Amino acid sequence: MIGALWNTLQTAPDQGGGDPLFVFGLNWGVVLIVAVKVLVAFGVLLVATALMIWFERKVISDMQSRVGPNRAGPWGLLQTLADGTKLIFKEDLLPDRADIFVFKLAPYLSVIPAVLIFAVVPVGGTITLGTHTFELQVSDPPMGILFVLAMSGIAVYGVMLAGWSSGSKYPLLGSVRASAQVISYEAALGMSVVTVVLVSRSLSTRAIVAAQSNGFWHWNLIRLGFFPFIFFMIAITAELTRPPFDLTEAEQELVGGFHTEYSSIRFGLFFLAEFMNTITMSAVVVTLFFGGPNGPIPHAIPGATIYMPIVYFILKTVAFCFIYVWFRAALPRLRYDQLMDLGWKRLIPLTLAWLLMVASVLTWRWWGLVMLPVVVVSAVLLFRANHLGSGRSEEDAIIPVVGRRVTGAPRLTPVDAPHGGDA
Repeated sequence: MIGALWNTLQTAPDQGGGDPLFVFGLNWGVVLIVAVKVLVAFGVLLVATALMIWFERKVISDMQSRVGPNRAGPWGLLQTLADGTKLIFKEDLLPDRADIFVFKLAPYLSVIPAVLIFAVVPVGGTITLGTHTFELQVSDPPMGILFVLAMSGIAVYGVMLAGWSSGSKYPLLGSVRASAQVISYEAALGMSVVTVVLVSRSLSTRAIVAAQSNGFWHWNLIRLGFFPFIFFMIAITAELTRPPFDLTEAEQELVGGFHTEYSSIRFGLFFLAEFMNTITMSAVVVTLFFGGPNGPIPHAIPGATIYMPIVYFILKTVAFCFIYVWFRAALPRLRYDQLMDLGWKRLIPLTLAWLLMVASVLTWRWWGLVMLPVVVVSAVLLFRANHLGSGRSEEDAIIPVVGRRVTGAPRLTPVDAPHGGDA
């Protein structure tokens, strides 16, 4: 499998040769365009996050036959701004037992990865201004998809450090849950992405989009047989700790989870990171499986080649944001043992099996189907092993008893305890 991935990348066509902005070197015009792209991307992401919060509240209220926010601004559009302003002016409390530096740093470690992921997502085609031609993408590194995976894994550090630095048990439990959850689903997420890399023959996000540009039947959703997309959606929902996988904030047993001790704007930054991650990961799903900004462009309309890709990208991303909202409104929260079973016993074996099939077919063409009986036999053996394991009780003796204790250990009572202390 590793050899197939290496050979595929070695023979990859030059589909995304980097941003054409840097073809003629670096000058003040190039620096200005890069700075504008960074500022525009950051501003658009912040505004989109505010709209996402409003969108989620309105959609869920509609699904539950409620009104939702309707006081601040037209249709309640300014309610998020009002809530954010209130959080900024609230008192910022610091627990006595907290590690102050880490406690203050943790919220920013959750927000920054979400912003950086969006930087490598292509949101449109190319634009020419004067003598400069550039892509509608902040950056197009040759290993862009690896950067996405790295940032999605680093984001959990903010949650972990927030729970640990609070000096309280319940936030610590929530942060430990988050760490175990990311470890459980990171493997399945990575293997789903590897199938996309094998088919696209590149690690560049722009090249992955270019490989899907010949019609919707060339989308990776169809070329990979739908299952990698399903596996990716489940894994990324768990990594985002979105419902039904929001076990790090389970208020029934954790009060509020890792952010219990936070207040003021630092409390708001965690939720800003959650909704921002929802938008960025929806954009990543669109990039990997749905052709990114690709779509039919009517060339008879002036300027359609510039704004139509942006329109397609926004529509696809909004559709996935709606799916995440739908999940929150419709699905009950899993138990933690169900979360772990789904990740380790089902999702990882399924993604590994599909990855083996994709790598075999890409390497040996139709002869790669010989891997199918191997995968089926392995699945049967794994299912039987899980079935036997779930049938055992804690009282079943796995190792036979060698000997027994002759006399029981004496138990001290408060009367017999030395110096009259408690037993």
